[in-house]
Amino acid sequence: MKKKVFSALTAALLSVSILAGCSPDTKETSKKTDDKKKETVAVTLNEVAHSIFYAPMYVAIEEGYFEEEGIDLKLVTGFGADKTMTAVLSNQADIGFMGSESSIYTYNEGAKDYVVNFAQLTQRAGNFLVSREPMEDFQWTDLKGKTVLGGRKGGMPEMVFEYILKQNGIDPEKDLTINRNIDFGSTAAAFSGEQGDFTVEFEPGATTLEASDKGYVVASLGKDSGYVPYTAFSARKSYIEENPDVIQGFTDALQKGMDYVNSHTSEEIAKIIQPQFKENDLETITTIVSRYHEQETWKEDLIFNEESFELLQDILEDAGELETRAPYDDLVTTEFAKKAVKN
Repeated sequence: MKKKVFSALTAALLSVSILAGCSPDTKETSKKTDDKKKETVAVTLNEVAHSIFYAPMYVAIEEGYFEEEGIDLKLVTGFGADKTMTAVLSNQADIGFMGSESSIYTYNEGAKDYVVNFAQLTQRAGNFLVSREPMEDFQWTDLKGKTVLGGRKGGMPEMVFEYILKQNGIDPEKDLTINRNIDFGSTAAAFSGEQGDFTVEFEPGATTLEASDKGYVVASLGKDSGYVPYTAFSARKSYIEENPDVIQGFTDALQKGMDYVNSHTSEEIAKIIQPQFKENDLETITTIVSRYHEQETWKEDLIFNEESFELLQDILEDAGELETRAPYDDLVTTEFAKKAVKN
């Protein structure tokens, strides 16, 4: 289970000496802003995955918003929340971008310099239920007696899926068969190979299956699970305390990206972020952006509200992954996101 992974991870990293902040030699004189020289600070960001789901961040990168805030951003993909958290706790990354459940696990394991969430990016789950046949009047009860290709036990995608099932009176263990043994990213291929009656797909898997007439999106887990704080930006408590200007500039840049996606068409957004996804054609990217737009994936701001944080903990408890709830006031700060809106 994920909490066990984080338990082992935290135990190994608690002894690491944390070097917060940026030393003088990581800064260099950059461009002039408003006719004044502005120092550029090198910031390493470790993202849990590289996905169109996170469009506002890539807009901020491609439009140069981080540079405008004096940030020389280095983006690294962790390929898993445990790896991203390891990078942040061991000072390999200044900021982490992942599911907020990771911060809860490490906090509960006793990390002293724990990570604090300072900006929420997505407010919906980003995966979809795909069927072999079109189902215009799909109901979640249609899954009874069926086989579904799901996610890893304890992973956020699978927990959200099972949460929806329970909300609809379906027992995940008795009423259907969920295959949780296929690697993330391989479920679409397995479904194309005739495994399962349904599959839970992240993008671009869902759109790819539809484009090849191998499957049909019949439900959005993002819509049916409610406003879940699926991903957020976080940093060690000490880093935030010692580098408030960096965190503020970073958040300001993200807010500009958020403003862009909320004021431009899917086609315009797709063109901006296409350099980040060279393996996908513009039409596919546009389709995916449109799908996320329609389900209100992105908020108008980056403020991580307490109600959303408690819903996340409800889901974790419901999945049997959380024994002790963590305090919102310790693990979330809204100071920077609120200022970003004003800025």
